[in-house]
Amino acid sequence: MSISLSRADLLDAPALFQMQQQAFLPLLLKYQDYTTNPAAEPLQRTEERLRQNNSEYYFILLDGKRIGGIRIGIFKNYCRVSPIFILPLYQNNGYAKQAMLMAERKHPNIRRWELETIGEEERLCHFYENLGYRQTGAAKKLSRLTLVTYEKIVNERE
Repeated sequence: MSISLSRADLLDAPALFQMQQQAFLPLLLKYQDYTTNPAAEPLQRTEERLRQNNSEYYFILLDGKRIGGIRIGIFKNYCRVSPIFILPLYQNNGYAKQAMLMAERKHPNIRRWELETIGEEERLCHFYENLGYRQTGAAKKLSRLTLVTYEKIVNERE
C-alpha cells in the first residue's frame, strides 16, 4: 500500500470539504466546538484556503484513492499545517504520519513547522510528538477544549 500526495485546486473544494467534515465530526460532537473545528466550517472556508497564494492543499492518496487531506501554509521562515485529516475508516494505520513527512520533504528549505491540536486529545498530541513536534507553551482555552501549539525544528538535511 502506497501513500502519495496530490495537489488539489479550487474545483476540488467540495470533495475536500466533505472529507474534512467526515474526519472532524467525532471531535465536533465530543467538544461541541463550533468556532474552530473544521467540521463546522462552511464550504467557502475551504475555497478560501485553496485560493490563498501561500497555501498548498493536497489530497492524501492510498494507492490512488482519496483518504484524507493536508494543507500547508507557507510563510517566510516557517510552514503551518492546518488542517490535516484522514477519513475515519483509514485512521490509525500510519497514513497521516507518512503524509506529514512527505509534506515536510516538499519544503526542504523550511526548518520550522507549526500546528495546533486539541490538548485534551492524548492520541493527537502523541502523534505529533512522535513526529518530532514539541509544545511551545502557547495555548488557547476554549469552552470545552484547549488548543495547544506545536513546533518542529528540522535539522539541516544532507
